[in-house]
Amino acid sequence: MIRKIKGQLSQWFGGRFDLEKLKEPIKHQIEKPLPENVGWFHTLGSMSLFLFVSQVLTGILLLVYYRPTVGEAFESVKFIMTKAYMGWLYRQIHAWGANLMVIIVFLHMLRTFVTGSFKKPRELTWIFGVFLFVFTLVFGFTGYLLPWNQLAYWATTVGTEVAGAIPGVGEFIKLLLRGGANVGAETLSRFFVIHVIILPWTVFFMVLIHLVLVRFQGIATLDPVDSKEETKSKREVPFFPHHVTKEGIVFFILLGVLVTLSILHPFELGEKADPLQTPHGIKPEWYFLPMYQVLKYFPKLIGIFIVSLAPLFLFIWPFVDRTKERHPLKRPISIAFGILVVLSLLIFGMMGYLSESKRQFFGKTYEFDIYGVPHEIAQANNHNS
Repeated sequence: MIRKIKGQLSQWFGGRFDLEKLKEPIKHQIEKPLPENVGWFHTLGSMSLFLFVSQVLTGILLLVYYRPTVGEAFESVKFIMTKAYMGWLYRQIHAWGANLMVIIVFLHMLRTFVTGSFKKPRELTWIFGVFLFVFTLVFGFTGYLLPWNQLAYWATTVGTEVAGAIPGVGEFIKLLLRGGANVGAETLSRFFVIHVIILPWTVFFMVLIHLVLVRFQGIATLDPVDSKEETKSKREVPFFPHHVTKEGIVFFILLGVLVTLSILHPFELGEKADPLQTPHGIKPEWYFLPMYQVLKYFPKLIGIFIVSLAPLFLFIWPFVDRTKERHPLKRPISIAFGILVVLSLLIFGMMGYLSESKRQFFGKTYEFDIYGVPHEIAQANNHNS
């Protein structure tokens, strides 16, 4: 029966399209060989794409009940989490998916950096990848406000204040983001439009261009730029079924991780946003903590200048590292610089996370100041109190 239906469909389409011409490019892409250095880390790009699709699908489900108004946003999310059928799961998968997407896209870029895959002739592929990473962060920033809870409201207030400190255009950017002097109904409406309409379509077309470039230029080997080995690898791995199998395995692992985190460590909704009550130690989302922490150590203008160097260096890096070597062991200066950047992100991120809080370590209580420096609280003070 299935074979008969398949034959009928093939006959129907065959009478209207030249199927052989359509099959040829598809067959070419499926059978296209990959360099021998392609391994499990090369599945990070597919993982990023899967998370983007997951965000779109769960976002559509959330939009069924979500209301983008100051009076109804918080209550609609609460309804999704408590009364809508499986709503709590869709919301948690969407929230965790946003966080995992930032991590996976960053790791994908890190893999590309380490293997030197950003070099000639793939500079444009890298630049589009940087744009996708920036848009992923903007996705997180705009989506964070939509539940309209206390943390989201005040984190957005802090974030837009930082944007407002940019010389010359700062006030214009802040006004454009907020839609007024303060974070309010106009801000929520604008973030909703950016998050739900503008960003998904922008990222979709950017991903499409990125994938076309990757498939057209192929995956880089570890051989030097313009070498004969770069044109044709000594040993090649078939895209199908070898690499497709790896991506299938990673897909199910990532899906399991996403659902497990959603069930065992759900995000709390918290309290409804209150512009008249500022929470203690308000901070942006974790992926903005390193930049937020760096701003504390410098005057505002200097801090913004230093922080803005990070995305700038990402965009121009293929034109800075112009050596022909791709192998990480043959690029010690470049790799050392990358390690330094990753360590600084981890250190400043951790300091930002611990700042303005009290923590206990090995039976002693420490209070972390605004700069993330710990100060031990004397036991005598505890006894006196």
